[in-house]
Amino acid sequence: MKNEKTNRSEFMTLPEVAEYLRLSIHTIYKMAQKGRIPALKAGAVWRFNRGEIDEWMRSEAARRQEERRKKARSGD
Repeated sequence: MKNEKTNRSEFMTLPEVAEYLRLSIHTIYKMAQKGRIPALKAGAVWRFNRGEIDEWMRSEAARRQEERRKKARSGD
């Protein structure tokens, strides 16, 4: 029973993700629709796995850091 509660809490709703990332609900909704953030749609409801969101944030940060390095090397 405890594992069921833990597993359920790993999934977040659209408002929870917006609060977690400190972005507007509208922004998260648009990102989910465009596939720019890991999400799944069950019927008319979006759900987000907290672990996938955390990993996505880490990979986005690394990608942007690499872009800045490349830009600095090119002298732009």
